[in-house]
Parts: sequence; C-alpha cells; structure tokens
Amino acid sequence: MKVATVGLFVVVIVGAAGACQWLLPERFAVNAPIGQMLWGAGIDAPDSGTISDRMRAPEGFEISLWAEGTRGARVLRPTPTGDLLVGSPVQNSILLLEADADGDGRSDGQRVLLEELNHPYGVELRDGWLYVGETGGIARVPFDPGKTATPGKPSGARITGELEYIVNDLPPGGNHWTRNLRFGPDGWLYVNVGSSCNVCLEDDPNRRAALLRFRSDGSGEETFATGLRNSVGFAWQPSTGKFYATDNGRDLLGDNFPPCELNELVEGGFYGFPVANGNRMPDPDFGEGQEERIASSIPPAHGFRAHNAPLGINFIEGESLPKDYRGAALVALHGSWNRTQKDGYKVVSLHWDADGSIREEDFLTGFLRDEELIGRPADVVQGPDGAIYVSDDYAGVIWKVEYTGDL
Repeated sequence: MKVATVGLFVVVIVGAAGACQWLLPERFAVNAPIGQMLWGAGIDAPDSGTISDRMRAPEGFEISLWAEGTRGARVLRPTPTGDLLVGSPVQNSILLLEADADGDGRSDGQRVLLEELNHPYGVELRDGWLYVGETGGIARVPFDPGKTATPGKPSGARITGELEYIVNDLPPGGNHWTRNLRFGPDGWLYVNVGSSCNVCLEDDPNRRAALLRFRSDGSGEETFATGLRNSVGFAWQPSTGKFYATDNGRDLLGDNFPPCELNELVEGGFYGFPVANGNRMPDPDFGEGQEERIASSIPPAHGFRAHNAPLGINFIEGESLPKDYRGAALVALHGSWNRTQKDGYKVVSLHWDADGSIREEDFLTGFLRDEELIGRPADVVQGPDGAIYVSDDYAGVIWKVEYTGDL
C-alpha cells in the first residue's frame, strides 16, 4: 500500500507540473527534474561518448570526469594536499575524494568523513578544524589533511576528534535551507541564511535573507548584509579584496523576470529583497509604498538571466591559465525550474574589464541540449594543482577542467 501511495503521489506531482507548464500562464511553469526537486534523485554518469559529443569548454581546456558516485554533491573545498571535501545534503554526509596520486586523471577513491548530519552544505577549513554548515547550525571537528598522497596508498586525511556545535540556532529549513560557509580575509566566518519563502516579509529579517558572520569559535554573531533572497555562493576577489555573492531571484513572475544577481557586498548593505528585484525594480507583491527602502537598496553588480540559479562562485588564478582567465570568477548556474524552456545549466566565467564592467562568457556547457539534461553544476573550485573542479549533484559526479593549451 505504501509503495502504491508513493507512486500515485509521484504521478500526481508530475501531472500537475505538466498541467502548470501547458495549461496555466507562463509564470507557473514547472520544467525541471521533478525527482531531484522532490527527493534528490539523480541519473547515471554520462559515458565517454556523451561527454565527447556534448561537453564543451573554451579552446585549450580539457574536460574529464574526475569522480563518480558522489550523489548529491554540492559544495567543494580543496585540502592543501589535493583531496576534495564534498558536502552532500542528500546523503547527510561530508565526503572526502582522494587526490589523483597515480596520475590516471581520476580521484584515487572516496570515503565518508562525517555522516548522519542535518542537511550539510558548506564546508570550510581553518587552523586544524573542518567546519560544516548544517541547515540549523554550524559544527566543527578537528581535522588532519594528511600528507600528499602517493601512488597505491590512501590519503592520510582524517578526523581527529569529536564533532562540536559552535552555532546551533540558525533559522532552519524553509524554501532555502542551504548554509554555505567561508572564512573572510578578516578572519570571520561568513554564513548565508536564505529566505524562508519565494517572496515574503520575514519574521526575522536580520537573520533570514541575510548574510551573517561569526568569530571562528561561533561567538560574536553579526548581520553583515540583508535583502539577499538566497546568496548561496560568495567569495572575495583577490586583486581588490571586494566581496561578491550570487543571489537567486524570485519565482512566479514569468520566464524572463527578475534577473538573478551578482552583488558586491558591503557591511550593512541592503540588497532589495523582498521589495525590489534587479536594479531597484519594485516587486509586484511587496514593492508598493516602499519607495524609500527601494531607493536605499544596492543594485546588482551584474545580472544573470532569470531563473538561472547561480550557486557556487570562486575566483581562479595562476600562471598556468590564459591571461584572460587569471583573476576571473567562475559561477555554477544550477539551472531553471520556473521557466517554460530550461535555461542555465552551465558554468560561466566573469571577467572584469578595464572600465569596471563585468563580462559573462560560457565556460563549461553541454549539460543541457534540446531540453534534455545530463547534469546540473552546483559548485566550482580551483585545486592546488591549478585545475578546476565542478560538482554535479544531478549526475553525481565531479568534473575536472584543465588548461593544456599554449600560453
């Protein structure tokens, strides 16, 4: 009976999604992997023929599958020895992917470091601690990254103590339950807390739709910025120290509005949610009578296409990269769900031109073709080897993109 009930529920959901897409106005469209949206279901990793046929990167960059079987992989964090830490909220675990010591172009293995967590997302390292962002708090555990791996031997990375919760009262759950973590240049630990809804007036606007920060031991909580609907990814630009965050625009306003955003964050800044979208455009539900507040909001530094869902962002550097990519930011566009035709589903590069404008270019594409999906990028990082690693929570893989061309 339970199996039949679940099956009927899925049929109803899928049927309702189809009806919304074809019978109701554009703004109610649901067009995305329903199984992943409901319970994190994914697909098999693409085979070599599919990768060769579909996946593309700029000239001189080589694409490969670095790891498979990483179901629900989201945030990536490299260790100093070349291993990758992976937050998997679907598995409620933190995984460790071992560096490629044998030189075959693949991770040498994977294992679970922490399990039975509460929707872990962000992962960070600092001063011998591994920090984890759960939906309702922040935990840390002593961690030894080990020595650089050697062929035929497993990574020496290991947990060396007990997990302790240093923050246990973050607003949990809601529409946006992910909690990413990054240590800033100032030594503070920054945490995103997305809105509880698509669009609403929050009961606690200083702690939801906001970016918070704490001292490394979890004390001294401060609200750094507000009006950020769901700023999952954030990073500091090495050349300037400027602080940038991606932000997901609201849904149910049609295919092409509002834009998703890249914001330059400043302490005390207000970025518009829920009264404004994009460049101070009044929200149709909550903008009326909010002219002063809208005028005080800080407009985006750059706009992504509507519903593209920008998640992870990181800046890349190094003499092994072409000049135009040194100092660029890479952003994982997880892809739309509230559009009549799918959009996003790729990694883009952001380039700061001499006049201060930001130029967006495709970097890793092929996840989407003719409405068919073979993956959804979630985070993108540069490893100590200079290569770029992309998590894909739909195919359950980690992609590697490495520059092998002439400089």
